[in-house]
Amino acid sequence: MHALFAREGERMRALWKGAITFGLIYVPVKMYAATEKKDVKFNYLHAPCHTPLRYVRYCPHCAAEVKTDEIVRGYEYEKGQYITVTEDELAGLSGDKNRSVDIIDFVDLQQIDPVYFDRSYYLGPGEGGKKVYELLRQAMQQTSRAAIALITIRNRESLAVIRPTGQALVMETMFYADEVRAVEQVENIGGQVNLHENEVKMAVNLIDNLSTDFEPVKYTSTYREKLHEMIRAKIAGEAVLEKPAAPATENVVDLMAALKASIEMAKEERGNRKKRQVVGKGS
Repeated sequence: MHALFAREGERMRALWKGAITFGLIYVPVKMYAATEKKDVKFNYLHAPCHTPLRYVRYCPHCAAEVKTDEIVRGYEYEKGQYITVTEDELAGLSGDKNRSVDIIDFVDLQQIDPVYFDRSYYLGPGEGGKKVYELLRQAMQQTSRAAIALITIRNRESLAVIRPTGQALVMETMFYADEVRAVEQVENIGGQVNLHENEVKMAVNLIDNLSTDFEPVKYTSTYREKLHEMIRAKIAGEAVLEKPAAPATENVVDLMAALKASIEMAKEERGNRKKRQVVGKGS
């Protein structure tokens, strides 16, 4: 079955097996990808014949295609000057820490800015580790703490945060502090701006009217849905109709007028949403 039409609900396969350690406690775990990109992937084709293009590793000095076993890692320390590093040398840097998640500290999760988060993974109990896994999860839940840890996967060490969610533990790999750019580098932030008190009050009013509980399932990618429809139509040999361009709208210059209009729209939408909820419960 093509990936575009693949079925949901398939069991996840563990990407990695190892153990969480803190103090003298050893927690066998399995790691699973918590997210997946739903982007539609395209292949590059040769336009005249629609043959998929083949990418080769080519050495211009030897004027030849390079085999995989002839490739080494190189670091360019000066323009055109490289030192090479072997896999064994990289493995030696991590020592015996492969397949380990070493907890360093327990912290308040609210203190961590989300800008530090990179990728998310679920951690499930490994063989014989269900009890100690549950012990760690419940202890973290009761103390409202998250764990800062170092995880080594394939000879590469990463910073990570582990937190309880529902019946499981979630781990996010993190950027180190020197990998996060300072917000002060953003142009035109800070300084004094003249805001009228009523403008602030109305902006707060608008936010209050637009506030609701977070329901992730209600946010969908309209672009991806349209792309799927276009692909299905092309597969079926149907003509793809172009949507007419939306008429240009006038810029609203008066900030107060824009805030008032936005508040009225938010109130109307909130009322319509409540009506739909009542109808849904009655059906």
